Amino acid sequence: MTENQYIELYETQRELIDANSAEAMNGFRAEAAEVLRREGLSKPKDFTATDPEALLAPDYSLNLARHNVPTDRKDLFTCGIPDLSTHVHYMVNEQYIGESRRLAENDGVFAGSLRDFAEKRADIFLQYYNRLAGKDPGKDYVVPKRSPLSESNADPRMLGEAALNTMLAQDGFVLYVPDEVVIEKPLQLISLMRSVEDFMACQRLLIIIGARAKANLLVCEHDSDLAAVSLLNLQVTEIFVGEGATFDFYSLEEHHDNVIRLGEVFVHQAAESNAAIGLFTLTAGKTRNRVYVELDGEKISTNLFGMVIADGEQQVDNITFIDHKKPGCASNELFKYVLDNEAKGSFIGRILVRDGAIKTDAHQTDRNLCLTDKARMIARPELEIFADDVKCSHGATVGQLDQNALFYMRTRGIPESEARMLLMFAFMGDVIDNIRIEPLRDRLKHLVEKRFRGELTQCKLCSNIGRK
Repeated sequence: MTENQYIELYETQRELIDANSAEAMNGFRAEAAEVLRREGLSKPKDFTATDPEALLAPDYSLNLARHNVPTDRKDLFTCGIPDLSTHVHYMVNEQYIGESRRLAENDGVFAGSLRDFAEKRADIFLQYYNRLAGKDPGKDYVVPKRSPLSESNADPRMLGEAALNTMLAQDGFVLYVPDEVVIEKPLQLISLMRSVEDFMACQRLLIIIGARAKANLLVCEHDSDLAAVSLLNLQVTEIFVGEGATFDFYSLEEHHDNVIRLGEVFVHQAAESNAAIGLFTLTAGKTRNRVYVELDGEKISTNLFGMVIADGEQQVDNITFIDHKKPGCASNELFKYVLDNEAKGSFIGRILVRDGAIKTDAHQTDRNLCLTDKARMIARPELEIFADDVKCSHGATVGQLDQNALFYMRTRGIPESEARMLLMFAFMGDVIDNIRIEPLRDRLKHLVEKRFRGELTQCKLCSNIGRK
């Protein structure tokens, strides 16, 4: 099995892996190896496009010795978002390489290398690291009434990819915001995949937002495309939003066809917290996002949304699970896809309202456009309710562009290509409107328009030397 090759790598190279990471991180590796051995990697189902076990099977190189990747921040990264004024941080593969300007730490804020954080603030690190990624979401819930839906969701292999990451990750990015601290400027992490040979990165992101604190983080995912090699990013993100805190997390992916991205996002929200989670895939090779949001307190508000634009033979999955544990919480979920050529996509969204989670307000919407007969989209909304006095809804559609609207626009003198672009842009409008950072919202509108026009999909949020 595929996981065995990685377990063997870990067992033979353990000293090298440990020597180039932090002691606090190393303490989680042996247990992660046992979890991976027991659970294995996740298996594809008939309603998903990606097969993680097959994607991880090739013999990728890894930078276990932490050799420095040649970088020049001035040449590699230039931010093109006007008026956003972010604190910019940089990561190449899984290695944190610095920031544009040091964020003041006199209030206890830490933004930077995960390895450094684990060494300097091990007490805080150990309270949070792998607390979410090391458990199966929803496994602690005993369904009070047996249902075919619950059985259909049974998946004993939710832990595999996260365990593989924990076993091999040596660095990454951390944002720690103590209680009561407000960071006015958004933070931006520019993450670049770069290699001259087939390469796999195990990225780890840890975000800790203290009680009544506030922060925003934008993660821009790119690749240098310096050679026709295969790149795989196995990324695990753990997000803790404290009581009464507000946090926005946006992930924007713009990869070439030779890049595979397997992303696991775990979110834990405490009482009265407010979180916005946005996932935007403008271009991709093969991407699978799995998002687990745990509403573990009363009066929590969650907004989970995303968009996918794919063409050629690109594949994108979004698998989500929102777990309402306590009363009086609200969640809103919206995902939209536009698939062209032979692109494949799937959306599997599950909302669980537990017994006792009264006055839950949960809504899930998935809308999709297939522009050709060969494009494939599978939508699977799932809603499980075991509480009374709730407001819940879910729904999904898969269709094509409105031919009547297209005809109407053409009778008004608008060329067909322009009319199609305008309709697709309007289709994505309500997803973009969920972004609470106005300059980012405006910039993304421009990028989406360029994407639909068929122009070069240079994000220009962060341009890199490999594409100049």
